[in-house]
Amino acid sequence: MSGTNRIAGAGRLTPARTARFTFDGRTLTALEGDTVASALLANGIHLVGRSFKYHRPRGILSAGAEEPNALLDVSRDAARRQPNVRATVQEVFDGMKVESQNRWPSLAFDVGGFNDLLSPFFAAGFYYKTFMWPKAAWHAIYEPFIRRAAGLGVAPTEADPDHYASRYAHCDVLVIGAGVAGLSAALAAAKAGAKVILCDEQPDVGGALRYERGTTIDGKDGWDWAQATARTLAAMDNVTVLTRTTGFGYYNHNFVGLVERVTDHLPALDKALPRERLWQVRAKKVILANGSIERHMVFANNDRPGIMLASAGRTYLNHYGVAVGSKVGVYTAHDSAYEAAFDLKRAGVAVPAIVDCRDNPGEAVLAEARRLGIEVLTGHSVVNAGGKLRVSSISVARNGGGSARKIAVDALLVSSGWTPSVHLFSQSRGKVKFDAQTQRFLPGTYLQDCLSIGACNGTDDLQATIDEALAAGELTARAAGAEGGTQVTLHGDNAYGWTGGMIGAAEGAGSDTSVKAFIDFQHDVCAKDIRLAVREGMQSIEHIKRFTTNGMASDQGKLSNMHGLAIAAEALGKDIPQVGLTTFRQPYTPVTFGAIVNHSRGNLFDPARKTPVHAWEEAQGAAFEDVGNWKRAWFYPKAGEGMHEAVARECKTVREVAGLFDASTLGKIEVVGPDAAQFLNLMYTNAWDTLKPGRCRYGIMLRDDGFVYDDGVVGRLAEDRFHVTTTTGGAPRVMNHMEDYLQTEFPHLKVWLTSTTEQWAVIAVQGPKAREIIAPLVEGIDLTNEAFPHMSVAEGKICGVPTRLFRMSFTGELGFEVNVPADYGQAVWEAIWERAEPMGACAYGTETMHVLRAEKGYIIVGQDTDGTLTPDDAALSWAVSKKKTDFVGIRGLKRPDLVKEGRKQLVGLLTKDPTVVLEEGAQIVADPNQPKPMTMLGHVTSSYWSENCGRSIALAVVAGGRARLGQTLYVPMADRTIAVEVSDMVFFDKEGGRLHG
Repeated sequence: MSGTNRIAGAGRLTPARTARFTFDGRTLTALEGDTVASALLANGIHLVGRSFKYHRPRGILSAGAEEPNALLDVSRDAARRQPNVRATVQEVFDGMKVESQNRWPSLAFDVGGFNDLLSPFFAAGFYYKTFMWPKAAWHAIYEPFIRRAAGLGVAPTEADPDHYASRYAHCDVLVIGAGVAGLSAALAAAKAGAKVILCDEQPDVGGALRYERGTTIDGKDGWDWAQATARTLAAMDNVTVLTRTTGFGYYNHNFVGLVERVTDHLPALDKALPRERLWQVRAKKVILANGSIERHMVFANNDRPGIMLASAGRTYLNHYGVAVGSKVGVYTAHDSAYEAAFDLKRAGVAVPAIVDCRDNPGEAVLAEARRLGIEVLTGHSVVNAGGKLRVSSISVARNGGGSARKIAVDALLVSSGWTPSVHLFSQSRGKVKFDAQTQRFLPGTYLQDCLSIGACNGTDDLQATIDEALAAGELTARAAGAEGGTQVTLHGDNAYGWTGGMIGAAEGAGSDTSVKAFIDFQHDVCAKDIRLAVREGMQSIEHIKRFTTNGMASDQGKLSNMHGLAIAAEALGKDIPQVGLTTFRQPYTPVTFGAIVNHSRGNLFDPARKTPVHAWEEAQGAAFEDVGNWKRAWFYPKAGEGMHEAVARECKTVREVAGLFDASTLGKIEVVGPDAAQFLNLMYTNAWDTLKPGRCRYGIMLRDDGFVYDDGVVGRLAEDRFHVTTTTGGAPRVMNHMEDYLQTEFPHLKVWLTSTTEQWAVIAVQGPKAREIIAPLVEGIDLTNEAFPHMSVAEGKICGVPTRLFRMSFTGELGFEVNVPADYGQAVWEAIWERAEPMGACAYGTETMHVLRAEKGYIIVGQDTDGTLTPDDAALSWAVSKKKTDFVGIRGLKRPDLVKEGRKQLVGLLTKDPTVVLEEGAQIVADPNQPKPMTMLGHVTSSYWSENCGRSIALAVVAGGRARLGQTLYVPMADRTIAVEVSDMVFFDKEGGRLHG
């Protein structure tokens, strides 16, 4: 047997196909297709967990993703264990092990339940007023205790053995939600010829048709129509149907994140299949058909196990064939709950009463209730629920007062109406509007190319929903460029039309401060807590949310937000829109780390990027350093050499002969288009329209605030083409910076940006013999000083390979940077090395590069700048055009604080003892004997031993630095104070003649 509460002939599951699982060590039988929730209910189990704060017994409340109570630990083996799985979503598979959470020593007897007796001391906001004294107790007692108590479930300790997949997809129309509205819209869009993706979080399409009875579409039973329509769509070449797939995030430019559960329901894992698949979808148009979420009733002890949403009771009966009790009461403020009573009654389940807090329910449902012999108590409220581990009775009283009548029940279905699911619409940055008549928030102003249809748009009537969906499907398909196809028409009928609904506390919640009428089940937030927050001075719903934690649990307030908002509005004496609405954020439902991290695990978590010359560098015994993700040759030690000796040798060799340096990691961006020069004029501080093809220029890029963001050399290859270089670490952010401005601020410019960092290997040949080394290898480029002076660029060939050859230097020596396609990088390097080595040249690494550039006073953005330096602070004011009227950061540069006297400026430092090398980051003061805390003037940004200068050198930012040239300052260290002299930034070849070779 698959459970004593199964009703023969009810539901859509196959009785012969069973699965066995355990719950807290007890072996149970389910049917294939059961969720853990439906299987537990089939076996008569309502108690599934304990609440977070009070440890009160909790049961299954819903049948969907909004479930706040039934969060369980689910595993198939020791390594495949996941806490906080919603029992209403997780499908049962054979061999599944399920454990309840947040209880000890057992679910039925939980020591933590003592918290419920102490609840007066745990009022909302107590954590803001306690744990403050004595101060020393925080680290020793309070914090360890809070950390142990925080959270639900226990995080896995073993490595996840599963793998996860990711797909990027593009479509004309993405439809999220496969109920009547979503299916109709997808069908219309697909028939119009659009490329459609349809997704739904459930294992089957149908949405509310899972529990509906009496709905027909085109003469067919609603559920049968949905399955037939899904088969039709799946058979179409232009449609992708994804079930068990949740749309969890709506991002900019119609980029939507979907997560597909691929194997979580399977008893035997196929190693070829991922556990989950992340879909990253870019859609021309998005149709939101997310439906609506039923709300619970707020009354005393409404959290007893066995109390659940009316739609959940219908789902468990009509889809899973499970009766949630043998004597089921109904408490409602909406007509929809009546249909749950009807379905149960017709299935042979006793329904003692329908309690309706309204005086005038819908006439049709009221008449049917009477016909079925169900007592209806209109104008009444449930003022209390009896029982502990499961509801055993309800106390009912007439609204306005009077004695209470106790009615025995073993389950209670509740409904206060339906909240349109506007979560994804809000994530799209759309603005909701409040419908005062129906007391609900609906989609208002759209900011992206999307449409909301059906229940999530406030459309309640079935035929109106179908018509709206068909129109939206065809409209979005045509707008996305689809042509042709056939028009779809559908006709739907419902057994009953629905009326009613309420938000906030019913009479059973009272205004009494001691009544536990729950709004947020997971965080134990009651109606009284909202009122307390108001009394404490909270007026904004965002403040109330944080004071009470209402809506801050893993369900993100899907059931609690509207109730909390209404109670707050009532307490404040304001209309609901005046109190505000909390922000809906991604993800819509919890997403596993595995799905998000995806392939980025192990060696792929932080992948190493290697240059085309990496293998040669390894063979030469280079030591490597990590620069971002890049592995860069740091220095090339010879036998018996340490780093200091190797770098000193490399520095001398480059200055005296030549050196080869792998500069492939520099960022490279191709900027192309008739407006390329105008675009660069706006992005950089200096002018580019005056730069002639075949010439290069050093450029500074600023942020809006006027601070240095990046730098690099830009070569103009043609009137409409520039080769832009960036710092190694800045390549991605500069590309993003440019693209952001091009798309948002300068969309009128005809410019195209392409990252080419990986396409070019770059070999820097620097030193007096650089020209002599490469000249025999170069074809089609005259390398003489006259034809190819410093800061030139030309295209030709080297070693028979296409090259972009730059004459530029980051060492102050005669220098060339050879750009060749990456595939030829090592071959060209080896050919150049074959020429260079016999001449006495060396290969040098990043440490030598740092020393050589510091000798010349060349800065490195990000090392010598810290995000607070302007070009003038960095001694680069010469690179800021005085003629341009606009560029990014020009207004920031004019801010008073950025032009005032005494700003920190980049200068050189020479230690009084030339053998002492300063520590980078060391602080600088004027008087080492001043009392602490000392006044810091700045800090050391770069510091090296210079073999070429025969002494230590350093760069530093110092307040009023240029005015202090020649002054003695001090660098206090733990063991001594170092005297330094402020100097200019150029330590070697001050005249700069070596550049021109």
